[in-house]
Amino acid sequence: MAKKKLAIFIAAIVILIFVFFPNFSKYRKLSMECKGLRTRIEELKAENKRLEEEKYKLANDIEYIEKRAREKLGVVKKDEIPYKIIEE
Repeated sequence: MAKKKLAIFIAAIVILIFVFFPNFSKYRKLSMECKGLRTRIEELKAENKRLEEEKYKLANDIEYIEKRAREKLGVVKKDEIPYKIIEE
């Protein structure tokens, strides 16, 4: 009688493993994917905030606009002498 109960118990465990293991694997995979997406969302929020700040500066801060024009476009003021450092 004890062997029969043990066999039924083991069979029930095997069935439960076959039923729940694939779902558990999918759950873990989706959980990892969700974690990665949350991280990406936070990165994009930070990037969006930085871009909004830059947009505000470009619309309102004359000194920032001048600095960016000098860096990106090589703009110089009247009577300034531009120079380039040539690396050997």
